[in-house]
Amino acid sequence: ASPSGSMGRFTVWDYVVFAAMLLVSAIIGIYYAFAGGGQKTSKDFLMGGRSMSALPVALSLTASFMSAVTVLGTPAEIYRYGAIFCIFAITYGLVVLCSAEIFLPVFYKLGITSTYEYLELRFNKYLRLCGTVLFIIQTASKPQSCSTLYTGIVIYAPALALNQVTGFDLWGAVVATGVVCTFYCTLGGLKAVVWTDVFQVGIMVAGFSSVIIRAVVVQEGIGRIVNDSYYGGRLNFWDFNPNPLQRHTFWTIIIGGTFTWTGIYGVNQSQVQRYIACKSRFHAKMSLYINLVGLWAILACATLCGLALYSIYKDCDPWTAKQVSALDQLMPYLVLDILQDFPGVPGLFVASAYSGTLSTVSSSINALAAVTVEDLIRPYFKSLSEKKLSWISMGMSLFYGGVCIAMAALASLMGALLQAALSIFGMVGGPLLGLFALGILCSFANGIGAFVGLVSGFVISLWVGIGSQIYPPLPERTKPLYLSTAGCNISSVNLTSTESPLTTVFNTPTAERPALADNWYSLSYLYFSTLGTLITVVVGIIISLLTGGLKQNTDHKFLLTKEDFLSNFSWSKSETKVEVLNYNPFNVADEGTDNPAFSHIEMDVASDKDKVNGLHI
Repeated sequence: ASPSGSMGRFTVWDYVVFAAMLLVSAIIGIYYAFAGGGQKTSKDFLMGGRSMSALPVALSLTASFMSAVTVLGTPAEIYRYGAIFCIFAITYGLVVLCSAEIFLPVFYKLGITSTYEYLELRFNKYLRLCGTVLFIIQTASKPQSCSTLYTGIVIYAPALALNQVTGFDLWGAVVATGVVCTFYCTLGGLKAVVWTDVFQVGIMVAGFSSVIIRAVVVQEGIGRIVNDSYYGGRLNFWDFNPNPLQRHTFWTIIIGGTFTWTGIYGVNQSQVQRYIACKSRFHAKMSLYINLVGLWAILACATLCGLALYSIYKDCDPWTAKQVSALDQLMPYLVLDILQDFPGVPGLFVASAYSGTLSTVSSSINALAAVTVEDLIRPYFKSLSEKKLSWISMGMSLFYGGVCIAMAALASLMGALLQAALSIFGMVGGPLLGLFALGILCSFANGIGAFVGLVSGFVISLWVGIGSQIYPPLPERTKPLYLSTAGCNISSVNLTSTESPLTTVFNTPTAERPALADNWYSLSYLYFSTLGTLITVVVGIIISLLTGGLKQNTDHKFLLTKEDFLSNFSWSKSETKVEVLNYNPFNVADEGTDNPAFSHIEMDVASDKDKVNGLHI
């Protein structure tokens, strides 16, 4: 299948399929705006009234994890560097285990809306402010989390890749995605976000499956794909090189990957917000474990797509032959190549890439709104009623939707997709994870230690992260595999190259690379997060001990206790529902729960006789 000038473009049917996907998402939003009497309180809007069950939440976690970066970036990653990326399957297992057994029990029993509320309960309100601000900058800017920066990249990147290959209108797509997303987030709140995600996961799997099935048919069986990949060196699963400078090895993926993704799953607002919205703690844990299966399925699909890409283009790499100008464009290129005779199917693939975008962006918008309302508005404007707060939450959703579209316009000026996004995220995610780990695991950590730890972790992560963006690691560190153009008959128009302006500005000749560049800045991007976390924890512990951390008396409900772990095994007793008190609201000492009328009380009489959820009554 050598690419010739007769590559397909988009047809009417493709646009119809794409529009249908946007339309269904919007309808779900309208439905949840009015179902069950609408969004009466900010709790309903931001937390789905804490009544979600495990399966939709699990699918929703999977969906927002899987952005268009996954749909377009991961297959290209496997095409270029081989299937060692699959080791992430083990990483995801470890991440889910940590999130479900360390972070979830504490957050769930406290019944908080914003994870950063925890920082105030455990340390002080300044740390909460630090956490909130970091989060907002980050989300708006990072992968898989609620951040404005990240969200900009997530909207723009797929639009660009698809536009260059398929001629799918660039800003039309960006604005359409942004507007539809903002629309259903603003109207339907968390419930709409979760249920649109469930629909979008279906679309993503359909898009992936269509490519895989067609590729297997074109290659006459999956055996040939595996064989080609094997002889092309693409099945490089086991690379036990302990060198931390190597981009992907078994160790960097297991250790570095675990820290990076725990920062996203364990403490990131956009993920935590959803599993805390479950009916009971059992449902919350189940949602994480079911979501693990989803992650594995998606990873398997992406890997198969990557190997199929290699098998089909092993003699004529479209990237070296300048048929596509960036690796992210390989998937859309393949789709048009092998699926052009099936009207509407390329549209399905584009819809699946954009479902990835929509689900990530919507969870970001909802989480940003939650954090803003809970951490920046509620504490300082005590007089607002629940009705007003729910209107403000909607207003914030609208505002952040606008910000995200603006960020996408900004992203059009910045390139280098996956890596830049992940490294920016790693810079912020690592120290934040360290901060929460200190709070939950070390009873003697205090506010001063936590703050100094956070700052030092942040500074060091930034130093390495920015250094690695300026001096990109040498090819022998990243180990790209061989690509061949022997079988090409080149007769087509060159696409315009999309060099990232960052690299062009800083392209220093190799002679000038400082000694630091090859040792310190070449650190695998997966270790940025690890570095930040470890430095935050170590510095935090040392400073806390020096400033009298052992003397302070920390309430056990803020820590991970034996009971949290053991309650896994006593189903009969511990199916504790979170009860919401509505009748006589003001007899509860309100300790940091948002509104006395909504104190989430756990009936676990066995362990705390005189305490209800640790609140002395």
